[in-house]
Amino acid sequence: MIGAADGSASPGAIGYAIDPAHARVQARVGFFGLGSKTARFPRVEGRVALSDHDAKAVTLDVRIDAQALEAGDSLTRSRLRGPDFFDVDHYPRVTFHATGMTRTGPHSATVTGTIAARGVTRPATLAVDFSRDFAAMTGREPVHIAATTRIDRRDFGMTAYPLIVGRQVTIAIDADLMPVGVNPYPRSA
Repeated sequence: MIGAADGSASPGAIGYAIDPAHARVQARVGFFGLGSKTARFPRVEGRVALSDHDAKAVTLDVRIDAQALEAGDSLTRSRLRGPDFFDVDHYPRVTFHATGMTRTGPHSATVTGTIAARGVTRPATLAVDFSRDFAAMTGREPVHIAATTRIDRRDFGMTAYPLIVGRQVTIAIDADLMPVGVNPYPRSA
């Protein structure tokens, strides 16, 4: 792992912050075995640091505001925010913390770590595609990422409606990463 205690990139690392204006997280789950339902999490923040010396070293901390969860209709949104699912009154955040990375191509990687939701922490693996090749990253330019993982909702105590709502949840993260220290909202001329 790399990174200073304040979350900034340490020497020998390329550091980025998630641009909250250009970050989306979606969770999709099977519904009645015929279709699916999607929840969106519009408030996401976090930091990423990649080592320019060690291809496996990564710091990735993502915080998702579960209280801002959106769904296609008010009943689904209410149920997902409620005690049977995310229980946002007691657990307002979902987090991902990386513990390692394996590069799988010039601009793709598998990132291992943990997801914490509802007071439960479980291992998770993200498949991540970067918009730039690792060799071309300098830490001075924005980078776009698309990441996916699958979890079993029961592992996080979300066991309600087992005959209606599927067990497997596909999570997709789509975000722009801004170099640390660069304002993602430059002033207009």
